[in-house]
Amino acid sequence: MEISVSRQDLLRELTATQSVVERKTTIPILSNFLFEAGDDGITITATDLDQSIRTTCAAKVKKPGSCTIPARKLYDYIKLLPEGDISIKLLDNHWVQIRSGRSNTKMVGMARANFPQVPEFPEASITRIPVASLKSLISKTIFAISNEESRYTLNGALLILKAESIAMVATDGHRLAHIEKSGEDFPGIGPEKKTLIPRKALSELQSLLSNTDAEALDFADDDHTLYFRIGARVLTSRKLTGQFPNYEAVLPRDNNKFVVVRSEDLSGSIQRVAQFADERSGAIRIRIEQNELKISSSSTETGESEDTIDSPYTFDPIVVGFNSAYLLDFLKAIGNTGEVRLEFKDSQSAGQMRPEDGSEDYKYRYIIMPMRI
Repeated sequence: MEISVSRQDLLRELTATQSVVERKTTIPILSNFLFEAGDDGITITATDLDQSIRTTCAAKVKKPGSCTIPARKLYDYIKLLPEGDISIKLLDNHWVQIRSGRSNTKMVGMARANFPQVPEFPEASITRIPVASLKSLISKTIFAISNEESRYTLNGALLILKAESIAMVATDGHRLAHIEKSGEDFPGIGPEKKTLIPRKALSELQSLLSNTDAEALDFADDDHTLYFRIGARVLTSRKLTGQFPNYEAVLPRDNNKFVVVRSEDLSGSIQRVAQFADERSGAIRIRIEQNELKISSSSTETGESEDTIDSPYTFDPIVVGFNSAYLLDFLKAIGNTGEVRLEFKDSQSAGQMRPEDGSEDYKYRYIIMPMRI
């Protein structure tokens, strides 16, 4: 194999793929990129066996072929090279020579035969999803995914496609984020299609969606694998098995007390008061009475704090405890702008938050379990 490629193009594709590469792997080949040179350019693949990214890059191919190159070392080295063309040539014993200007480097590769087979994108039953919608859905739910390995059906978010809408829901058992975007058009979808996407794949997808000009991506799946094609890049991920919990059962129906406050004011107050909350639980107390919302916390080690926000409120007074970090996660997701509505039933039932001035297309709600304080 022998190719010549522009540093800028190569670095862009290596940046997109290197995050999938295993840092500390017991299988050495997984620390490598697979380079395959064909007639019209090169394909670069990285995998950790759970997921893979395959991307293409324009190049002058002097001699077709393939090789594997240590990913981290190659990425760090290419970053340090000046702009210009880079030539990559496979030598004997899987060594790879990299030349650029007056720099000449040889790296120790591994046999191409050892690189795992990566599944091919299935061209049947593709669903096209708008990039902007999916990006928004991921950013509004990813923080609510559970980190507990034992609850593996909660280690991802549920994507729900219907003929005219797209929704995503994530929960860790203590809080739940649900967002739905209407006005979409998925002609091939029957009544609905539910897909559980692992957190790792979602964060990879988030980064690919942030670095593309494409307006839509192709989504497909088979029995074991999810496929996302964004422009010339294909992300595959192993499916999460198991049943996502029945989230509709926990959506509050009768939270009839509500207060509307500016997101910025609420976020500022919670951050100040949370400094004095119990470090382990992060619990703060919210008390709402006649036109006033009081946020307070206390701990024997650090002291106590209280903030008051004026806001119209005409219902019975209510006192409820919440994990401050969970509230701040939601406020950060909506960008700390505009107003937010807090809805309650009583101090033992789940509270609900939603943007007060949300757009017509997006319906976003966040359900959070109360804490005893």
